[in-house]
Amino acid sequence: MSASISVVVPVMNEQDNVGPLHAEILEVCRREGYDFEIIYVDDGSSDATVDVLRTLSPVKVVELRRNFGQTAAMDAGIKASTKELIVTMDGDRQNDPNDIPMLITTMRQQRLDVISGWRKNRQDPFAKNFVSRGANLLRKILINDGIHDSGCSLKVYKRDAFEGLTLYGEMHRFIPAILKIKGYRVGEAVVSHRARTAGETKYNYRRTLKGLIDMTSVWFWNKYAVRPLHLLGGIGLLFMLMGSIAGMFAVVEVLNGKAVNDSGWALLTTFLFLSGLQLFVAGLLSDIAIKTYFGSTRDVSYSIANEFTNE
Repeated sequence: MSASISVVVPVMNEQDNVGPLHAEILEVCRREGYDFEIIYVDDGSSDATVDVLRTLSPVKVVELRRNFGQTAAMDAGIKASTKELIVTMDGDRQNDPNDIPMLITTMRQQRLDVISGWRKNRQDPFAKNFVSRGANLLRKILINDGIHDSGCSLKVYKRDAFEGLTLYGEMHRFIPAILKIKGYRVGEAVVSHRARTAGETKYNYRRTLKGLIDMTSVWFWNKYAVRPLHLLGGIGLLFMLMGSIAGMFAVVEVLNGKAVNDSGWALLTTFLFLSGLQLFVAGLLSDIAIKTYFGSTRDVSYSIANEFTNE
């Protein structure tokens, strides 16, 4: 059965890759008989990438005014797409377009909303592989989205998965986790991975650090998005309880003739109690902010798979 797909490819300084990649994507889409569109999002390239894109056909090109990052470029491409399924992939030719039909078939067979590629045999330098494996292990501990390789850009999504969802930071790595939190069915399949033959990698320690920070954000959203008071307020109450216990020791010291100013327990009591009070108030304010967010946006803390009426 054919499919209606939008292939979204963020690119930056990939002048030597976009032409051959486009030919590969085009060949796959025509061979499979897809109703398709190919969308490239130029993320502020400083080389001739855009000039090469102008020579390609059929394409839709979205040019960002400057380099906003891969996540922003992917979000712009997704918002520009119009087809039933959205296929995302990197522009460095390390993802193989020939894996697209297999991913779509697997998605349909397993009745998934999202399927992610798993680069089981990665063709990357040791350092990049090492950092990626460490990040994947930490992601499994914090959010456990069931995906071995969330950093693989080759994924297929149903269009409705992105309703009300805006990407930011380095969140493109965690889209499956975010959608799983909302109740979408997420799976994966092993895909091929090719060594880079042209251009330079865009990954560096800054992107890794941003990814770790965003991972913490996803963890918090998963656990406490609709109840931040349970986390902050709970820690605040614990601090105040510890402060009360420290206060008892301070009272004992004062009763034994020690000056309040010389009591370490008194200082600890003040610190714990005030810190706990601040955390509790922060929890209350966060709770109000979350309610305001859900009340003023289209986002909700759940997703509906289907609706029907029997009469």
